[in-house]
Amino acid sequence: MTYVSVLLRSTALSLLLYVSFFFTRPALTSAAPYFEDGFLGLSQKELHEKLGMPQAVRDRKSALRVFTYYPIADWSKYYSKLVSPENGEDVYTFTRDGIDVRYSFGYTVDPNDYNENRLLTVRLVDIEFSPAVPISRLPGLIPEFRPSTDQTNPAFRSTTWVLLFKGLPSPDARFIVREHGKEQLDWTLCYQLFSLQGLPDRLTTEALIDRVEISAQSLQLVTLRQRHTHERIPNPYSYQFDKQSGASKPSPKTIPVPKYEE
Repeated sequence: MTYVSVLLRSTALSLLLYVSFFFTRPALTSAAPYFEDGFLGLSQKELHEKLGMPQAVRDRKSALRVFTYYPIADWSKYYSKLVSPENGEDVYTFTRDGIDVRYSFGYTVDPNDYNENRLLTVRLVDIEFSPAVPISRLPGLIPEFRPSTDQTNPAFRSTTWVLLFKGLPSPDARFIVREHGKEQLDWTLCYQLFSLQGLPDRLTTEALIDRVEISAQSLQLVTLRQRHTHERIPNPYSYQFDKQSGASKPSPKTIPVPKYEE
């Protein structure tokens, strides 16, 4: 076998391996939504093509909900170079039915991507209302919020939030999840409704909500590890919920007080 034939075979083998890798590796340059919300999993570029450029960018200053807001031009030219670009959340504001609605999009990156301009992928949609609105009004104010009306759809609550699962898990959604051991769990579209003033003990669709998060969460994680903090409830958007919540609870039995002779 001549040197030329060996070189040609080696080149052909290298080309075959390259083509195989190129067509089987995950596509990092073009993302697609993982769920029906249409946002989670989009690249920042695709989000901008869908909604236009944001009005501002905000940067979280602590573990609490404390943010600094920057005009988009200032963020692009200066502030984005001081911190990691994924720390900036794109902000869009709308007025719908007399309510101020503010969308903020949080991003994640591939930890194995060391390029200067790493691909940003939407991992969280944070939607705030001013003033707070009843649970019943949320679908009309958020087009991307389409909760299930099935009575058996998984739903949970605490004293300050309601958590609603929707649809089937997506294996691709593991990319935007930060939970340790995420590869062993299934991740599903979730809507989490927050109330700053706290939710009433008897939840109704008139309870006020200040903020909604759209994210990927795990039903397995909730039922196995978080069962002490997540109380299972009927789906508040089911047709049977109002009837259930309106039913009067039996009054607690009183403890008889003994009577004594004077």
